[in-house]
Amino acid sequence: MFIQENRTKSKLKAGQPAYGVISTSDDPQLAEIYGLAGFDFYMLDAEHGLIDPVQAVNVIRACERVNMTPLVRVGPKDPKLVLQYMDAGMMGVMMPGTESVDQVKMLVDAVKYPPLGKRGMGLTRASGYIAVGNEAIEYINFTNEQTMVIPQFEDASLIDQLDEMTSLPGVDVVVVGPRDLSLNMGFPDGANHPEVQEMIDRVVSVCKKHNVAAGITAVSRADAAKQVARGMTMVLAISQIVMTAGAKEFLPE
Repeated sequence: MFIQENRTKSKLKAGQPAYGVISTSDDPQLAEIYGLAGFDFYMLDAEHGLIDPVQAVNVIRACERVNMTPLVRVGPKDPKLVLQYMDAGMMGVMMPGTESVDQVKMLVDAVKYPPLGKRGMGLTRASGYIAVGNEAIEYINFTNEQTMVIPQFEDASLIDQLDEMTSLPGVDVVVVGPRDLSLNMGFPDGANHPEVQEMIDRVVSVCKKHNVAAGITAVSRADAAKQVARGMTMVLAISQIVMTAGAKEFLPE
């Protein structure tokens, strides 16, 4: 099989923070650079980026080479599209715009093989093009252990459903989308309003209750440290911000 132990999931299960990059770029060289820099995961943003499973394959290969977990944020909530990303070798899927417990269950079903989900089996890259006999059994069990289901929390109206969402078997992380959350709460200028910050803390509290990791984006090392201190263990750097900050640091004032 091509899939490897999920470095990010191992850290999160141990209660350690995992740091990664979310990027709209399908350039495998960029993924390699971030991996060599020491990031735990690289998440392709196929919601805002013009990325499909064909483009994702070489990014996945680059991640595997530098021991970095390949993840994807999907656009459409389409189980067949999730299947294509997973069969290419993705180790987890983040679903933005989560609206219900049923949608989270759909994501679990799309990511996991039976008996945990309903993912179909094929002669695909992830399995090493093996789908029969004991090797297939080993692959299915290993994949169900290593893959990640990551719903996003971007709407405060979901807080009453979050207990049920996080208690679903197979859910690993809930990632807060602070920008969309603040927009949906009526604060278009950003997430620093006390009401938004209080809602984020409520998400962390529910996740801790169900032993599910909580995640969020961060814009700097200091911001990442602040988020970890509040209980976030999956920290997503935004690729464009990291590159811009590095470029400005290099240039003379």
